[in-house]
Amino acid sequence: MRLIDENGTQVGIVSVREAIMMAEERGFDLVEVAPNAVPPVCRLLDYGKFRYEQSKKEREARKNQKQSELKQIRLMPKTDDHDLATKANQAKKFLLAGDKVKFNVRFRGREMAHPEIGRKMLESVAEQLRDIAVVEQKPLMEGRVLSLLVAPNAKVLKAAQQAQKAKIAQSKASAKTDEPGQSEAPVDAEVEIDDELMEGEDLDNGDFDDDEFDDDEFEEEDFDDEDLDEDDEDEEEDRRS
Repeated sequence: MRLIDENGTQVGIVSVREAIMMAEERGFDLVEVAPNAVPPVCRLLDYGKFRYEQSKKEREARKNQKQSELKQIRLMPKTDDHDLATKANQAKKFLLAGDKVKFNVRFRGREMAHPEIGRKMLESVAEQLRDIAVVEQKPLMEGRVLSLLVAPNAKVLKAAQQAQKAKIAQSKASAKTDEPGQSEAPVDAEVEIDDELMEGEDLDNGDFDDDEFDDDEFEEEDFDDEDLDEDDEDEEEDRRS
C-alpha cells in the first residue's frame, strides 16, 4: 500500500504490517482513503476527529442547501382560463424558489363523468410551466382528485440554491455587524445629549428674573414688631400661671 503520514507527507509503498506498526507507535489510526487506487492509499490520522469534521461539513452543506417543499394548488373543473393563468403564475413563483408544486383538480357529483376536462387543464398548466419545470408525475386520478406533480428543472433548482446560500451569507454578515461593540453610535448619541444639556442657552440667567423675588413683596407690615411683642407677653403670662 501507499502510506501517507499524519502530516500529509508520503512515506512511500510499505507493507500492511509496517503501516500498522507505524500507526501504533505514533498513536494514530490506519485509514484506507483510496481503495480503488493501485496500490491502495492509506493514511495515518485520528479517525474520531476525522469523522467529526466530516459530519460537521455535511451538516453545513445540508444547512446551505435549499430544502424543497411541496406546494399544493387546488383547481376545479369550472375554473376559467384567467384563473388558471393566475394559478400558473403562482406556481411559477414556487418553482423559482426551488419548491415542487402539485395541482389537484377536485371533481364533485356529476363532474366525475368528464375527467378529460381536468386532464386538459393540467396539460395546459404543464405547457405554461415547461420552461422552468419538469413533470415528475403525469395526471393521475386518485379518488375524486386528478393530480399533476411538477418540479423545478436543474437550472432553476441550482439558481434557487445559490440564492439561498447568498441569503444565509448576508444574514451572517449582518449578525456580525449587529454584535455588541461593533458600532459606536449609542455612545455618540449620549455625548450629543450631554452637549445639549451643557449649552449656555439652556441655563440662561434671564430665566431667573429678579422680579420673581422682589423685595417689595415682603413688606414691613407683614412682620410687625408690635405683634411679636404681644405674643411674647402672652407666653410670659402663661408661664407665671
